[in-house]
Amino acid sequence: METKTKKMPLKGLTLDELKDFFVSIDEPKFRATQVFNWMYNHKAVSFDEMLNVSKSLREKLAEFALLNTLEIHSTKTSSQNGTKKFLFSTLEGNKIESVVIPELKRVTLCLSTQVGCPLDCKFCATGLMGYKKNLTAGEIFDQYLLTQKNFDRPITNIVYMGMGEPLLNFQNTLKSLEIFKEEMTKGISLKKVTISTAGIAPKIKELADSGLKVRLAFSLHSCFEPIRSKIMPINEKYPLRENIEALKYYYEKNKTRITFEYVMLKGLNDREEDINMLVKLTKRIPSKINLIPFNSLQHMNPIGLSSELIPTTRKKIEDFANRLRSFNVTVMVRDTQGEDINAACGQLAIKF
Repeated sequence: METKTKKMPLKGLTLDELKDFFVSIDEPKFRATQVFNWMYNHKAVSFDEMLNVSKSLREKLAEFALLNTLEIHSTKTSSQNGTKKFLFSTLEGNKIESVVIPELKRVTLCLSTQVGCPLDCKFCATGLMGYKKNLTAGEIFDQYLLTQKNFDRPITNIVYMGMGEPLLNFQNTLKSLEIFKEEMTKGISLKKVTISTAGIAPKIKELADSGLKVRLAFSLHSCFEPIRSKIMPINEKYPLRENIEALKYYYEKNKTRITFEYVMLKGLNDREEDINMLVKLTKRIPSKINLIPFNSLQHMNPIGLSSELIPTTRKKIEDFANRLRSFNVTVMVRDTQGEDINAACGQLAIKF
């Protein structure tokens, strides 16, 4: 009985890997440069779009290779500010979400690295949905390609802050960054890419050593180990003190200021002692703080601590920010974007 050859997914391959693929199908290496350019620069969704590739090779590619890794399942657009949420289907039928956030001077894509998330942070809807799998580098990168093709303004910034922990999908995250780094991949510079992590200390150091000088955002949310462990169980494995040393290492290697993400939770991390600890921390590491309003998790029917969390009031957030500024701490208060479509920070989730 004849068996079908499994097609090779091309999206997510680096230029060197693409060259190896073309050699394996008895084609010259220069074809890799052409196809790389069509995939990542021209955002081709079909081999037939690759006009400087011969028809016979396009037919051969269609036989041996796959180009797309995702399909757009549906979209929702916020009536408040135009934030657009994309629901994607992988070829296996898994679902992930990405969000495009338009602002006056920039357009930011928040993309995902995992189907779900294993970390179970109590303030995050993705943690409530559990974890299914890591995304491939192609599935990570395709979120950029497909959202850009289906949004009317150029994407200027990318944040790896959607579903999942990027540093627990380290190799595929790194591969996607390598593709952004290539000169042929126009549109986004690594200087405009931010990786967000809940704190996987050894991988923070590995990322520092990779030579990929991306910005790093650290999900802090408390400077006190017991509180951080309560709302972020990963702190038990990689405590804050270990992560702080890794963040210092990252700064020393890359000279890139760390961003501390800080979701404001009433009575847990919005106290005077929290201000004092944040001031001490920012003196140790060149950094800035993003204060983030806690967004509702009710669409996930939370239980336990997740159901008990209460947002800090907007006035108290502003007072908290001003107190930090009085100590010369750089602080930004994040506006909630897309809450009406469950696309705001911490709200991305799909029920399996």
